[in-house]
Amino acid sequence: MELESLTAISPIDGRYRSKLEPLAEFFSEMGFIRYRILVEIEYFIALAESGLPALKELGAAQFMAARSIHAEFSVEDATRVKAIEAVTNHDVKAVEYFIKERFDALDPLLSAAREYVHFGLTSQDINNTSVPMMLRDAIHRVLLPGLRDISARLNAHATAWADIPMLARTHGQPASPTLLSKELRVFVSRLDSQVATLATLPYPGKFGGATGNLNAHYIAFPDTDWHRFADAFLTSRLGLSRSRPTTQIEHYDGLAAVFDNIKRINTILIDLSIDAWLYISLDYFKQKTVANEVGSSAMPHKVNPIDFENAEGNLGMANALLEYLSRKLPISRLQRDLTDSTVLRNVGVAVAHSLLAVQSLQKGIGKLEVNREKIARDLDDNWAVVAEAIQTILRRENYPNPYEALKALTRGKGKIDAATIKGFIEGLDVPEPVRMELLALSPASFVGREDLG
Repeated sequence: MELESLTAISPIDGRYRSKLEPLAEFFSEMGFIRYRILVEIEYFIALAESGLPALKELGAAQFMAARSIHAEFSVEDATRVKAIEAVTNHDVKAVEYFIKERFDALDPLLSAAREYVHFGLTSQDINNTSVPMMLRDAIHRVLLPGLRDISARLNAHATAWADIPMLARTHGQPASPTLLSKELRVFVSRLDSQVATLATLPYPGKFGGATGNLNAHYIAFPDTDWHRFADAFLTSRLGLSRSRPTTQIEHYDGLAAVFDNIKRINTILIDLSIDAWLYISLDYFKQKTVANEVGSSAMPHKVNPIDFENAEGNLGMANALLEYLSRKLPISRLQRDLTDSTVLRNVGVAVAHSLLAVQSLQKGIGKLEVNREKIARDLDDNWAVVAEAIQTILRRENYPNPYEALKALTRGKGKIDAATIKGFIEGLDVPEPVRMELLALSPASFVGREDLG
């Protein structure tokens, strides 16, 4: 582990850095700078292509050179931007000055047009397009594939274990039997529904100048439809939907919807983590062991459900951040305050904790092995659960007070076994075909049918 990781204050860049490397290109300081440069360069090219007289001499060669600033952006480049920021004390202005430096070095025509870098814009036109692009790309390239993999793993287990009846537990107590496959597919269905929503949510961005009216643009070139230009720029160049009207700042309602959607997904995964933990504690699931792993510093026999515990903890951390992000960001004093700036820096932290949980769940689900014998034994030890089946058939036959009869037999009593149920059925005054139907009941057969949609 590198010294930077060992001395990092946050576990995101410390203990867990190697697991979160795929997010670095989106949410690191260098990643943020690179996205800002992308927006500035594409805006500059869009201005040139719009027909502004001062940019009419620019063509494909200059556009290719300008785009190389983003495409070939390096650690050295990021270091230079930070050096400029140390002087300007302004991060977006540092990006502007860096691009102008590169224009001067790359092409005389770009150098002559350098004052159209960041033309008419305010910092939030850059930040409020860069952040949604960063978030969108991280979700679509990293988080969504991981979530879909969890669903696929659960579904594969459900298919492999489709023939296993299992004792259900409502309020923690034995209840009418279920199917192990159905219990897994409950999570598949819930997860797939929310993942489908996340995959289609729009990512809005703000682009309107200092107070949202494109004042500087219209004062410089009053005959240009700048709002139409801005709409097209965000949609066709950046893949965002443009929020309008706005103040100086994006209102963040769209990003709040994304955060809330991820929070719902994480809540489903918390539920999954807890249920998997409980099934492991009941010995319904065993976990594949890894030869050199240690389960306890003191107890050599232990194989702890640490993947599900780690997932639950990271999901809780992520949701705490996501809840605050979706609650705080849409609020800004009058046309703008700066409270969103430092808060936005933590968007990547929320996604990182979510990704850590996804990775833990992938590992944990992959280690699960079903304990058919324990599940079958537990089911056979709880014959009281067929009481619902018996009283329902007796209701069908118009037998007097069937619920009350089964309640008297089973509720709060000691162990109810097959013999107890058989004796009760044999004492019923019912036609012989009904008696035979009742005697054929067992906990393993009283499972209904799985609804596969």
